[in-house]
Amino acid sequence: MKYIAPSVSATAFNCPHCGVLTTQHWHLTYANSIKKGHTPWVVQPEDQPDLAEKLDEEQRARAEKLHENLKKGRPFLWNSGDTSYSTIRVYNVNFSHCYECSEVAVWVFDHLIYPATGEAPPPNPDLPEEIKADYLEASSILHLSPRGAAALIRLCIQKLCIHLNQPGKNINNDIKALVAAGLDERVQRALDAVRVIGNNAVHPGKIDIGDDLGMAQSLFRLLNLVAEKMVSEPKHVDEVYALLPPTALAQIAERDKK
Repeated sequence: MKYIAPSVSATAFNCPHCGVLTTQHWHLTYANSIKKGHTPWVVQPEDQPDLAEKLDEEQRARAEKLHENLKKGRPFLWNSGDTSYSTIRVYNVNFSHCYECSEVAVWVFDHLIYPATGEAPPPNPDLPEEIKADYLEASSILHLSPRGAAALIRLCIQKLCIHLNQPGKNINNDIKALVAAGLDERVQRALDAVRVIGNNAVHPGKIDIGDDLGMAQSLFRLLNLVAEKMVSEPKHVDEVYALLPPTALAQIAERDKK
């Protein structure tokens, strides 16, 4: 699978949020000053939107959507409908907007500062969002703490086992159950490698990952390999199979009864 690293000089690259190779739309930055003595408005999780009684249904839904996005604490784009605009241009700060997932990335000069992705390859786009979040967190600390990154990738494997209908309480038992169900030997070895190395990152044993950046980086590749074999490939097969005409599906079902 082709990978194009995010770059301030490109209009298409693998999104640092969703990992998909797609078009990126760029936005310049302008600043509106706040009245002297005031501070920026930061929405707290417990805050509720202040909805005026005169708002119609569409305006109310829009206000609620804005409040929902503000509470996430992430940068996002929003057209307020205000025709006035600032002439104070903020140079060397720009935003890229992903066509696929609509998330925003923040750039200072030519450096990607949000999200913090580190040097690991992007996560498999078919991974569940919760696992992607852990993967990106692990990537963001890869150089600072290879041991911490390895422990997080192990957690990703545990959550992936749950996604694959396993209990998730004991990774070793989950892998054993997947092997019994016909798991490919190479995938099993990849799972066990992440499990063992990740365990040693949490509870140091015979393998001391320490500052071994190369070993930690390999775990990201192994996790993506597992995701490709156990999530992406079945998904693609199901998508193509679903395109078969009903008569062909009926013939297949009849054949399998024999």
